[in-house]
Amino acid sequence: MLQSRSFVKKTKKGKVLKVVREHYLRDDIYSGSPLDPECDQDAAKLSASAPHYLIVDTNIVLQQMDFLEHQAVTDVIIMSVVLDEVKHRNQSIYQRLRTLCASDTKRFFVFANENHKETYIKQDPGESPNDRNDRAIRVGTAWYAQRLPQMKIYLLTNDADNRRKALGEQLDAMSVQAYAKLRTDTPELLDLVAQFGAQDLMDDPMAVDGHSSAPVANSGNQRRAKRKRVYDEHRPMSDIQNGIKSGTYHQGALRVSRFNPFEGWVGSESVGQDILISGRIDMNRALDGDVVAVELLPESQWRGASAHLPQADAESTTGVEEEDGDDPEGGHIAQVAPGEHLDDALPQNGASGNARPTGKVVGIIKRNWRTRGYCGSLQPQEERGGLGAQGVLFCPVERRFPKIRLQTRQAATLMDKRMVVVIDSWQADSMYPAGHYVRTLGVIGDKETETEVLLIENDINTSPFSPSVHACVPPLPWSVTQADLGDPNREDLRHLPICSVDPPGCKDIDDALHVRQLPSGNLELGVHIADVTNFLLPMTAMDDEASIRATTCYLVQRRIDMLPKPLTEDICSLRSNVERLAFSAIWEMTQDGQVLHVRFTKSVIKSQAALTYAEAQSRIDDERLHDTLSTNLRTMNRIAKILRKQRTARGALTLASPEVKFEIDTETHDPLDVGMYQVKEANHMVEEMMLLANITVADHILKHFPAQALLRRHPVPPPRQFEPLLKAAVAAGVSINPETSLTLAASLDEAVRPEDSYFNKLIRIMATRCMTQAVYFGSGEVDPPDYLHYGLAAPLYTHFTSPIRRYADVLVHRLLAASLGLAPLPESARDRAGVHALTDNLNTRHRNAQMAGRASVELHTLIFFKDRTIIADARITRVSHLK
Repeated sequence: MLQSRSFVKKTKKGKVLKVVREHYLRDDIYSGSPLDPECDQDAAKLSASAPHYLIVDTNIVLQQMDFLEHQAVTDVIIMSVVLDEVKHRNQSIYQRLRTLCASDTKRFFVFANENHKETYIKQDPGESPNDRNDRAIRVGTAWYAQRLPQMKIYLLTNDADNRRKALGEQLDAMSVQAYAKLRTDTPELLDLVAQFGAQDLMDDPMAVDGHSSAPVANSGNQRRAKRKRVYDEHRPMSDIQNGIKSGTYHQGALRVSRFNPFEGWVGSESVGQDILISGRIDMNRALDGDVVAVELLPESQWRGASAHLPQADAESTTGVEEEDGDDPEGGHIAQVAPGEHLDDALPQNGASGNARPTGKVVGIIKRNWRTRGYCGSLQPQEERGGLGAQGVLFCPVERRFPKIRLQTRQAATLMDKRMVVVIDSWQADSMYPAGHYVRTLGVIGDKETETEVLLIENDINTSPFSPSVHACVPPLPWSVTQADLGDPNREDLRHLPICSVDPPGCKDIDDALHVRQLPSGNLELGVHIADVTNFLLPMTAMDDEASIRATTCYLVQRRIDMLPKPLTEDICSLRSNVERLAFSAIWEMTQDGQVLHVRFTKSVIKSQAALTYAEAQSRIDDERLHDTLSTNLRTMNRIAKILRKQRTARGALTLASPEVKFEIDTETHDPLDVGMYQVKEANHMVEEMMLLANITVADHILKHFPAQALLRRHPVPPPRQFEPLLKAAVAAGVSINPETSLTLAASLDEAVRPEDSYFNKLIRIMATRCMTQAVYFGSGEVDPPDYLHYGLAAPLYTHFTSPIRRYADVLVHRLLAASLGLAPLPESARDRAGVHALTDNLNTRHRNAQMAGRASVELHTLIFFKDRTIIADARITRVSHLK
């Protein structure tokens, strides 16, 4: 059956076109239930023994995904109209829904109602798209009820009007909360029900001037009307847009201080500097990461950042009672930290620094609430009798976020637990946002529980690789084939004296090195990198997954891989005495380190040794060893020193960041000892070889692809970031000149105290904290002068040497292969918008992995010192705030 759909659209040039599309309807689309005699029993996904089937509307999927993901919610029918609408409105929720549909245990079935001749409907004149879709869902529900009379069919919708119409059509319809109450077999489902209120329409991306097509659940509006408004209402989006155009409002992302959650900053190009937002009232329900509209306060009210930390009781504990109407004034809101007065923060009364532009949030342009939720624990409170839901306050582990109100029937059980909570809404008359419980992580203080917390907080994907990803991995055992050896584009370098040098226990060996003397007297230096792209092909499930994960995350006791383990530890790893595929960079250079020529080739190598840094250093230091491997290590170390000296002369910085190493108990995985990681000459040797390779590849790919190269830059730090270092240096009686990286490097070398050998390292640690973050970028995105890597004093830089653990290196390998004519340039490299989104994800995931690694070190340090008393010398390097 053929239907025609027509609509008009306007082109970019202003022409109006009529578009006619053919819509095919079929009668052989089945219900997916084995109870349907016409349904293919082998293809049936729903269970014949289920107590009922559920059909959900779009807003249930968008707002109640945590509820739907609970293991007790099964046998759910997803109309194709719902799937399409979710796809267009929220990609994150869409991917979670697709995962549910792919699960065999959850039994979510997609019914193509838009292509079935009995369930497809046309939009009536004057009917909104939202009303038409709601009607299509009701028609599909009626079809199922008629098709499967022996099975109860429930339509879940929080839209009161949609429920009323469904009930009028003799359908069983109810809200998700009403359904959860029916499920007496699983009482915890009620804790998972998200509550949304009318005030959130202002923050709904579908809303226009405060009106939205999204239905709103009634969550106590009558009782709420009795309470006093605490925050200003957010301005309508039309007012915000007009205000930004006129210069009345300023747009930017809110960054809340990690040390003082009552202060935040909004970067604004229109103002030219960060705008200070001081106090929760002026933050006006905005959370860290939200894109907000800010109105500047009168200049007489401008202030400086507070020099004091908030007290432990900075937030009132009356936030639970306000929900019960005990506090008609809406509770107490701390505008500044208790113990401070508003005047205390003014410049003349103790603020740090001069007054700066200060403003207040008047609207939310884009919410950045975490769909993955917030980790934390419940605020202790007196036990209450009764078995019903209790109002409790949830305290996130990350202090930048406010406490969250929630209702739970598990309060007593959860008091000593870490848990995950999602924010649902934040009303103007509520001190805290409202949320719902998602899941319990474990007991507070347990090592595995706290590790799970830091992974969730840093958004590290720990889910197992899907079968489609594993299907892309060659079966084990894998070995180099005759086809690989006979490939005209791949050199056989198995005869070269290649070795790798890595930390102890390293299994994902990305890189290996070699050096040999040529008949001319010059040296041949080789850096050989695992040829990951031979196995990780574009437009495959594994490539899609790797691009999302973007990096391997290293914790103290575990590693979360970017790629499946058979690749990282076996097939791609350049292990000793095993033939492996590589991508090699080979230089000819003089004995004094001057590069004469470089070439790149795909290769087959056979590493002769996989050394640790300590083993390599031992061979370098032991002059009695004259074997080829030891002699080559000394040669590479000599060349590395020359390369390092050349970089330093150009202005490369030698900074310091204290690295901690642990000795871990093999059984309990608890730390047995902790100490500072000692960097050896062998570490610097490998570092210099990797830097040489990365810089050389960056220059090569940029010459071939001036607009598509993936590079890495380190922006020059703005002068204000050096202020803490300069003040500390003056106090210590030394001079630091940060005018250029060269002058900074020279002044750091001179900042010494003969009587204090550790002083120079302290200064370098402080200098490291002044640096900006290095970032990935596409060469077509910024001007060539901004390609500079400040810390390395390198005009060009990229990442080529770690494709097993960094997706950026995978992309660079593909660009290098394309430049050599070994493979076509990936289409994704030509998409500027796509490249920008990709580099944004690379930068975000790289930083998240760094933060997770540091948090893991802090956790294990805390565990080590928890039950120990140790007396040791220490240095204070910074005072963040005064108490």
